[in-house]
Amino acid sequence: MSNRVQIFDTTLRDGEQVPGSQLTTEEKIVVATQLEKLGVDIIEAGFPVSSPGDFRSVVEISKAVREPIICALSRAVQGDIDAAAEALQYAQRARIHTGIGSSDIHIQHKFNTTREKIIERAIAATKYAKTKVEDVEFYCEDAGRADLMFLSQLVEAVIGAGATVVNIPDTTGYCLPDEYGNKIKYIFEHVSNIHKATISIHCHNDLGLATANSIAGINAGARQVEVTINGIGERAGNTSLEEVVMALKVHQELGLETGINTQHIYPTSQLVSKMMRMPVQANKAIVGRNAFAHSSGIHQDGFLKNNLNYEIMNPHDVGVDKSDIVLTARSGRHALKHRLELLGFSFEKPVLDELYTRFLEVADVKKEVNDGDLVELVRTAETV
Repeated sequence: MSNRVQIFDTTLRDGEQVPGSQLTTEEKIVVATQLEKLGVDIIEAGFPVSSPGDFRSVVEISKAVREPIICALSRAVQGDIDAAAEALQYAQRARIHTGIGSSDIHIQHKFNTTREKIIERAIAATKYAKTKVEDVEFYCEDAGRADLMFLSQLVEAVIGAGATVVNIPDTTGYCLPDEYGNKIKYIFEHVSNIHKATISIHCHNDLGLATANSIAGINAGARQVEVTINGIGERAGNTSLEEVVMALKVHQELGLETGINTQHIYPTSQLVSKMMRMPVQANKAIVGRNAFAHSSGIHQDGFLKNNLNYEIMNPHDVGVDKSDIVLTARSGRHALKHRLELLGFSFEKPVLDELYTRFLEVADVKKEVNDGDLVELVRTAETV
């Protein structure tokens, strides 16, 4: 089995479903160009049949981006597949992503049909998409809640019909990591033609487990992971690209790699946040404002002695300039001394102790003490 995990970015399709975050075609091209620079393998550019704007976006992204595969979403409906194929006509490498519900909940309450009819429709859609493009991905919607035996039958059927990639999405963010990992493992063990396709995973974050589930799926054999920048997406969001990529990078013992240039992660995060009007929470893993910031005195002391004490990643690896020592009332003498030295001040211990007492008084009022405050603190101390 390959040790390369393909990164399928759906920021411009699934991620854009966040209320108030829709982009114009021109804005999507800017984001897509940045995703190409980041090194994603596949860009899901849109759902062409859904609107003229989405159709045009897939067309223009196909023209503007040359390295990644450009993917267009469709339902298991001929009209959807036709629209996707037409929108992808300029793509250097095109993929149609079609599919249908696989859980009994969806089969009964969304499609009002039977398992047998779902398999028939899945085979027909896959075969029809295959007449349009060579690369066809099939999604088994709500696979997280699907019966394992039926799910395996569905996967085997669409691979037999020509699917090159089969997506096993936890559409509702329902699964626990061991449950999802075992689901992927079961598919590998019970689908006879599994070697003819790549298994993909697409996890939502309704229980906050999207990244954990994705790692579990990768460990079970999936070699494509579907993600968004900053984990954006409908409801609680999708699996975060930056979290999965850096988890694999940090845990070298897994023996897995991606084609992502990680130094472009933070700039890409900032671009998407700005253009989609979705602020990144301060404590967001990898790209949040506080991801490489230290304000606890104990942590600051350990970090200043050796950054490995409290950092498992180098900020430069993700495109962040440096770690930050944030001065607050929780900061210790070591952090204050370090910041003063950066400003060109050096004091013996008795003077530093006095400055520290004054610093705490300021910090209790201001919450966060900046360099200007420290300069004023030193000036005031020198005149006393």
